[in-house]
Amino acid sequence: MSRMMVSMDKGGIRVNSPSGRWILFTTVLGSGMAFLDSTVVNVALPKLGEDLGASMSGLQWTVNAYTLTLAGLILLGGSLGDRYGRRKIFVIGVAWFAIASALCGLAPNIQTLILARALQGIGGALLTPGSLAIIQSSFAREDRPRAVGAWSGLGGVAGAIGPLLGGWLVETAGWRWVFLINLPIAALVVATAVRHVPETRDETTTGRFDVLGAALAALALAGVTYGLIERGSPVPLVAAIAGIVLGVAFVVLEARRSRGGPVSALVPVRVFASREFTAVNVVTLIMYAAMGVVFFLLVVELQVAGGFSPIAAGCSMLPVMLLMLLLSPRAGELGRRIGPRLPMTVGILVCAGGLWLMSRIGPGSSYVVDVLPAVTLFGLGLSAAVAPLTATVLATAEERYAGVASGVNNAVARTGSLLAVAAIPPLVGLTGAAYTSPIAFTSGFRAAMLVSAAMMACAAILTFVTIRTNALREPERKMACELGAPPLQPCEPSEETDAGTSGIHPTTRPR
Repeated sequence: MSRMMVSMDKGGIRVNSPSGRWILFTTVLGSGMAFLDSTVVNVALPKLGEDLGASMSGLQWTVNAYTLTLAGLILLGGSLGDRYGRRKIFVIGVAWFAIASALCGLAPNIQTLILARALQGIGGALLTPGSLAIIQSSFAREDRPRAVGAWSGLGGVAGAIGPLLGGWLVETAGWRWVFLINLPIAALVVATAVRHVPETRDETTTGRFDVLGAALAALALAGVTYGLIERGSPVPLVAAIAGIVLGVAFVVLEARRSRGGPVSALVPVRVFASREFTAVNVVTLIMYAAMGVVFFLLVVELQVAGGFSPIAAGCSMLPVMLLMLLLSPRAGELGRRIGPRLPMTVGILVCAGGLWLMSRIGPGSSYVVDVLPAVTLFGLGLSAAVAPLTATVLATAEERYAGVASGVNNAVARTGSLLAVAAIPPLVGLTGAAYTSPIAFTSGFRAAMLVSAAMMACAAILTFVTIRTNALREPERKMACELGAPPLQPCEPSEETDAGTSGIHPTTRPR
């Protein structure tokens, strides 16, 4: 099995086959490790900050150093997988992530921890797009929405179980084990990937890598993030302006390189030819910005103001975990049948309602009365929205760009979270030692939840307005006559209307 190659023009592997189950297990466990680490750390922040003498900005950097390198390099990770093999880059990313996790667990001060977290993000940038691209390029077309739904649901479980696991580790073994727990998980992922996951790649890729593009993307995000977190003096302002300029330069460079040349574009402009692909990524940016604020602040609020223990604060997200596990695969299938527009719109609006309810949480809050209804509503919304969103991103990009499309969407999601976690806490007054004052932290937390609810509402409106077609529908195969002749030849690639194999908007030819 380790030498098996899967061609994208063949039938593909079925989800219910033994090979399909192994692929799902490995990709979910690998990407789940990265998702888990993006939330498991949050519940440890108060203890970690106290132990290492960190300020509020130090806690923000502990979260954002990881997200920064993940968002800045995830596009490069997707391109590397498309060219050299998605399984190969996935395995390298898992191993890198494990080594960086060990460095985090051994960090003697906040500066070393932040640096190690940045290294962790590089590993995440290699493994995260590869996991989804492996699914998209390995499974039979009709099974992909179901597989993506399972990946989304189980990956969401990993993200939701993170605070629970983190709380238990903080109370029983200490915050350093929040990072060291990744080592045995990574070893299992590498072993199963090498044995059971087929290798896939884009055989048509040519040209040199866009190293300059990757550098511009990462530096642009770093400049803007630094400016948002460390604002208050001329240096952060200059960094933010420089970041914006570098971001513009990145867009110009990618547009130029997409026209051809010796260097392949990191983000080919053709991947944005589909209006739905572009729209869903904008929705992702806004939606994940709101989610990033919630996962950063909620478990801290419960400990600082609510008096919850670390493990009790972590348990608060259990309803989200259970709901995504049970409902995400069904939401993926529903999106395939009726289209992603309605499940996404309703799901994101429900998320907004959950965040509005979270704004009531404060000192003396009861879990059953104040926390449980809010997180349950939030979990229901995520369960309905995430799987159709993810499947639509992949279905509206050309199949040869599976890694790039996955990388773009992951980069957009992490960028939204990165910028929101950098900008919103200072905006609502969460600076300095605010995490040591229940009253000050609650005031900022409540304002942050209302801002996040408004962002979710905007994402829902945008979804309803822009997602007009069902890109997840199986393509119709027209017959030349009633005698069972072979299907008509498809149009040229520039006119292809199958949303799963072309970036062109599917109104080019009536279905």
